[in-house]
Amino acid sequence: NYTDLAKDPNVDAIYIATPHSFHKTHTLLCLNHNKAVLCEKPFAMDLKEVDEMISLAQENDVLLMEALWTAFLPHFQFAIDKVKTQHFGKLLKLEADFGFKPEYNTESRLFNRTLGGGSLLDIGIYPIFAALTALGEPKNIKAKASFFPTGVDATCHMEFNYMHTLAILRSTFLENTKTEAAYFCENGIIKINSRFHQPSTVSLISNSGKEESIDFNYNSIGYSFEIDHFNHLLRTQQTESDIMTFNRSRQLIKTLDAVRHDIGLSYN
Repeated sequence: NYTDLAKDPNVDAIYIATPHSFHKTHTLLCLNHNKAVLCEKPFAMDLKEVDEMISLAQENDVLLMEALWTAFLPHFQFAIDKVKTQHFGKLLKLEADFGFKPEYNTESRLFNRTLGGGSLLDIGIYPIFAALTALGEPKNIKAKASFFPTGVDATCHMEFNYMHTLAILRSTFLENTKTEAAYFCENGIIKINSRFHQPSTVSLISNSGKEESIDFNYNSIGYSFEIDHFNHLLRTQQTESDIMTFNRSRQLIKTLDAVRHDIGLSYN
């Protein structure tokens, strides 16, 4: 019983990993009982819901953080640092994808529109996050999608246009893809190898052909980095992460909303 859990005086924090469409309801329930919340990505279904969650957390002075584990992984942070410090010069283009082929089942949350199914919210969020982290909010978004009979997106192709940079992103439930993120710069490529969103390696490939591969010697599946950060915030009585900030979560959901609007996807 979720209400009993939220009321339990022996519980300090709650991790929410229910289907997407329940994130807001369950987060508000926990925050109303002054429980710290680590809520899975996507934070909620749209910006309005996210703002409601953030507002209550701030009002009650309770810790709230979006659980987007990639943000805390050393290999991802390393690659982004190389991009931002212009290791190979200015960034010209990003190509990132995420695709796998789950068995089609109309009852599964992945294909259920009411539960926030589709490739965009479930896995498209990762290529989008790779773009936003390196480049910030795009000047223009173009997107197109194919759909399952249940009304959720099967594949989503996205182009994010920046002043002098282009991000080409893709998510799909129709095939297994490389699931890499490649940052093409003036003098080389910074590539996060498959699967880029989880513990992996980074390749630094210069235009001269020299390639260096960096291994991060992960000793776990990788969730520990996110959990350690959240525990630190909890122990030091902080109410907002300095890595997965509220502004970062708002920017992410705003971008997802914009893509969804462009492809004509509704969860109602």
